[in-house]
Amino acid sequence: MSEENKRKVSINIVKANLFAFVILLVSAVVFLVPFYYIWVGRKPLAELLGSETQWYVAFFGLIVGAVIHELIHGITWACYVPGGWKSISFGVMWKMLTPYCHCDEPMRIPDYIKGAMMPCIVMGIIPSVVALLIGNVPLLLWGIFFIGGAAGDIWMTWLLTKEDPKSMVLDHPTEAGFYILD
Repeated sequence: MSEENKRKVSINIVKANLFAFVILLVSAVVFLVPFYYIWVGRKPLAELLGSETQWYVAFFGLIVGAVIHELIHGITWACYVPGGWKSISFGVMWKMLTPYCHCDEPMRIPDYIKGAMMPCIVMGIIPSVVALLIGNVPLLLWGIFFIGGAAGDIWMTWLLTKEDPKSMVLDHPTEAGFYILD
């Protein structure tokens, strides 16, 4: 692929972390307000707060969750490229302590978006909705945290919505970003 057919789109990691804080606050409001109105007064506080074991599991999940988040990207993207799992690699941007998943092959923009957003859906939105349904604070906070943890993915998805969906996208190998292949 010649350089003239590649257009780089990237995001600044520092700005992405600030954006994550905003996403975290917004998702906290979106989920905590309904949680309060649905559950406070209907369930004993001790039951809402969950058991000590649930808090340990939630805390451990935060630590392991960053790895799982990246695995979800890799598993999803591997489904949409001819090389499958062989095209997926993982690493850490040590300056920002940011783990990443990288796909070496281009794919259609809608498929890239699926892989970009899957961790937010699986680890953030679904647990938050389940927590609203069952009235569980540790699960709710875990889900909100992982919505915030997907802020860079949300931002990149938003940038991709401005592109022609028929274009191909290639994950950037060293930066938080991608190339649009025209």
